[in-house]
Amino acid sequence: MFWFGPEAGPGTPGPGSGALAARFAHQLVEVLTGARPSGQLLRHTSLAGYGQLASLVRAGALRRGGPADRPRLGPVHDRSPSPDAVEACVRVDLGRRHHMVAFRLEQRGAAGQWQCTAVEAR
Repeated sequence: MFWFGPEAGPGTPGPGSGALAARFAHQLVEVLTGARPSGQLLRHTSLAGYGQLASLVRAGALRRGGPADRPRLGPVHDRSPSPDAVEACVRVDLGRRHHMVAFRLEQRGAAGQWQCTAVEAR
């Protein structure tokens, strides 16, 4: 769990937000490319976020061109619009195709667990 102190204002990533976003981006891309079952992210997503993720998986948002195409992730760009939210995006190269994946993580519940509340891929 990561904590954003009072010094982290809007637009200022808090301590650990980059690592959190990078870890989640990697897992998210694995799900979108079929390398990981989507159920593994179920507890890390809100109901709406999981619905969006499942729709993207069904639509084949990040289809591989062939079995040798391994996803290459670019740098993860993140920002914190509020102390309890992180918005991030990453470029994903799959063979000759390039995709963008964007997601929002929010700290929820009494334990402050981070959950993905929205995801898009193009």
